[in-house]
Amino acid sequence: MNGIMTIAARELRSMFLSPLAWTILAVVQLILAYFFLLYLDQFATLQPQLGQMETSPGVTELVARPVLDTAGIVLLLVAPMLTMRLLSEELRNQTLPLLFSAPVSMTEIILGKYLGIVGFFMLVLLMIALMPLSLYSGTSLDTGMLFSGFMGLALLLSSIAAVGLFMSSLTAQPTVAAISTFGVLLLLWILDAASSTGGDTTTSVVAYRSFLRHYQPLLKGAFNSADVAYYLLFITTFLVLAIRRLDSYRLQH
Repeated sequence: MNGIMTIAARELRSMFLSPLAWTILAVVQLILAYFFLLYLDQFATLQPQLGQMETSPGVTELVARPVLDTAGIVLLLVAPMLTMRLLSEELRNQTLPLLFSAPVSMTEIILGKYLGIVGFFMLVLLMIALMPLSLYSGTSLDTGMLFSGFMGLALLLSSIAAVGLFMSSLTAQPTVAAISTFGVLLLLWILDAASSTGGDTTTSVVAYRSFLRHYQPLLKGAFNSADVAYYLLFITTFLVLAIRRLDSYRLQH
């Protein structure tokens, strides 16, 4: 356990020392702040009409939820640039043998690096969450829907981190790892779009494989243990693949 936390702390510290991480963090915040103000302005414009409706959507549905939805898409696009160096940089600099010589297992190495990048993603999530939470100062929010949305985004980011870590273990070139990760995530995105054009059987099979399809119900506050289980299984699968890949590399060297 100490080995895992040591590697995680080292990975998280290296993220804060990287200009790329700070740049991505700033760009993501600026983009999402723009959309937050845009959705808020649209809500203010529609408020007179909403006041005439018996059951009108509130600020959570019209502002907070769209911000989290947009955040999922934006982070899906930029996260590969953060995960690309997790193992590929170690392979390129040939520093993995140093980790192998330490009293840690392959599982501890992978979990340590995974927790490090997830910790950074959770910081990003916290900064994003401050935007909708700031609405508490002037109105009431649907706490259940908001919590479900935050949990959905956390699971989505954790899944992206697992994919990025595995793809980073396959190559010594960080750029190739980033492009490969983006390709896998884009494939999952396309599967979600393709599911709407197939038949009933095709739709159910293809849609289940898209983690974006599991993200949407959580945004709407529809908590389903099957969606959470899907993300946990998805994360576990890619972490196991990364461990096997690292173990294979150790045996070859």
